[in-house]
Amino acid sequence: MNNNFMCFPEGKTKALTFSYDDGEKQDVRLIQLFNKYGLKGTFNLNSGLMAKSEKMPSSKVALEKIKEVYEGHEVAVHAAHHPFLERIPRPIATREIVKDRETLEKYTDYIVRGMAYPFGTYNDNVVKICEMSGIKYSRTVEAHHSFKIPTDWLRMPSTCHHADEKVFDLADQFINGDPREHWTHIEGWLFYIWGHSYEFRTEEDWQRMEELCKKLANNDNVWYATNIEIYEYVEAYRSLEYSMDFTRVYNPSAKDVWLICEGETYKIPSGKEVKLA
Repeated sequence: MNNNFMCFPEGKTKALTFSYDDGEKQDVRLIQLFNKYGLKGTFNLNSGLMAKSEKMPSSKVALEKIKEVYEGHEVAVHAAHHPFLERIPRPIATREIVKDRETLEKYTDYIVRGMAYPFGTYNDNVVKICEMSGIKYSRTVEAHHSFKIPTDWLRMPSTCHHADEKVFDLADQFINGDPREHWTHIEGWLFYIWGHSYEFRTEEDWQRMEELCKKLANNDNVWYATNIEIYEYVEAYRSLEYSMDFTRVYNPSAKDVWLICEGETYKIPSGKEVKLA
């Protein structure tokens, strides 16, 4: 059997993504920082707590400004009013998710499929509601301090919070390490950082975040992507179909994917079959 290793687009072996909750106006400055360094993030919004117009007093980004503010990044569900979803009746929890998704789709003008759990809490019923509501992934607040790729997208952990004491050490490991040197890894590394922009309370906090962004930016072996882009790519890779002797691979998905087989990098185009070494 060939020893195949999952790469990200263009054969990159690492991916980086950010996830930020609640839609506070500090998101504007954070996005400016991400754009400066070519980074991408997902922003999980509570549409029921957001003013329709920026003329209305609010600490949050106005609904009418969502498309402009978050352009180039992903907007995702965070439940309309940020409740503990597992503590409220199931019909109300369903409405919180569905209404948030519906409203965000109206103001982004695209299909919204991602989510982060309010307070990071959930149970099996909430997961089922997400599935029925068309949610493809949902982030928790659990941190594993590693670069492993999720296997359960609706119970998705992160690498760490941006204020985690280990975040800079993890950044060094991520930039300087090679996932192919770890025999237990058959997939590239994913560095997943989350937080809230309102947690940047001082200029020192912003400087620390900029230092982190600068450290992680401009690396030719890193794919900078939103949460949904990573979900779509990984699922496309995992859908590959192999011949019985593993010498041929077919990609039934709508996305091109890359893999390394016996040290050689292959692009597997959408809808095509490729012969491997």
